[in-house]
Amino acid sequence: MAEMAFQQGVTCIVMDEKDNVTTLLADMKKGESVIYTKGNQTCELTLQEDVNFGHKVAIALINPGEEVKKYGEVIGAATTIIHPGEHVHVHNIEGIRGRGDKKSGV
Repeated sequence: MAEMAFQQGVTCIVMDEKDNVTTLLADMKKGESVIYTKGNQTCELTLQEDVNFGHKVAIALINPGEEVKKYGEVIGAATTIIHPGEHVHVHNIEGIRGRGDKKSGV
């Protein structure tokens, strides 16, 4: 497993290059910037709303029905359009694991 090094003051983390969300490591306010590393690229994003520690923020546009990925794994599907910098939580995603009605090809 690759070892990750973090700089002092890091406020969020992207665990896998396939992720379309980052996880905040501190409470943050609308208008604040978060800086994260995805692969070898360092990116900056402005929060569109207040988001609490441990919650997710979109780092890419996520369209309705599109998979939300964290840790390189699908954690749900968007129920509405989610813009970069917006809070990603139960109000705009639904779980799809273990749901026979959400299997592809059904």
